[in-house]
Amino acid sequence: MNHLEPPDSHYLRAAIGWLELGNLWEANDELKKIAPRNRTHPDVLKVRLEVFTVEENWKACLDIAEAVIKAEPDKPFGWLRRSYSLRRVPNGGLQAAFDALLPAVGRFPRDSLIPFNLACYACQMGHLEDARQWLKRAMEVGGTDKIKRMALSDPDLSPLWEEIGNLGL
Repeated sequence: MNHLEPPDSHYLRAAIGWLELGNLWEANDELKKIAPRNRTHPDVLKVRLEVFTVEENWKACLDIAEAVIKAEPDKPFGWLRRSYSLRRVPNGGLQAAFDALLPAVGRFPRDSLIPFNLACYACQMGHLEDARQWLKRAMEVGGTDKIKRMALSDPDLSPLWEEIGNLGL
């Protein structure tokens, strides 16, 4: 997809800046200035998704993540964010998040966040052996030290923290 041209690229950068400062109102105001034809651009959708994530508007996040997947099916961002949102929407949950993310493993075999998130979902569902296997895969792809640090700071994996700390996977 093409890059945004001014002035829309300026509005997008301003929205990102406001979002980084924690001012959702101003971020939304900048996003509204973007020409309607560019509001479905993946970069715009991603910033809109960040705004809705901060607002915890999970239904909107899910809808936007689906749009990102359609716009960029060969990038993992939308797949991860759809799963994250599915976990939190009414009638969603851990199993829905897991099931939605599982096909991404084959599409993005070099992305460590996909098996990492699958490990989190499996762990929270009480499938500890599956969680161990997904975490092992994440470490193989993303590096043991990096994934270990992430895992020890993620409460979803707290049932495995002692093992992770000892690398007893």
